[in-house]
Amino acid sequence: MSAIKYLTEEDYEESVRTGCWAVDFYADWCGPCKMMAPDFEAAAGEYGDKINFAKVDIDAQRKLAVANKVMSIPTLLFYKDGQQADRVVGVIDKTALDHKLDALL
Repeated sequence: MSAIKYLTEEDYEESVRTGCWAVDFYADWCGPCKMMAPDFEAAAGEYGDKINFAKVDIDAQRKLAVANKVMSIPTLLFYKDGQQADRVVGVIDKTALDHKLDALL
C-alpha cells in the first residue's frame, strides 16, 4: 500500500516533476472532501506502485491552492512528468477516479 504524502510549498514542484501524481487539494472541515477520502486512500493502495498520491491542505498551504487555481474543494490534480494531465473539481466516485488514474498511466 502506498503512503499518501502531504505536500507543502517547499516540496510541491520538486515532487510532481517526475512520475505520475494524483494530488488532492482538501480541507479538514470540508464535508465533500471527507466523503471522497476513503476512495482516494483505496486508490493509493491499488495504484501506489505506479502512481504517487499526495494531499495538500488548503488552509495550511494557501499559496499552493492559489498557484494551482484551486477555487473549490475537493480538487484533484493529475500530473505526468511535471505536466498537469487532468483536473477534477468536486466529488467523484471510485469508478471515475479509477478511469482518471488509468488514463494517467
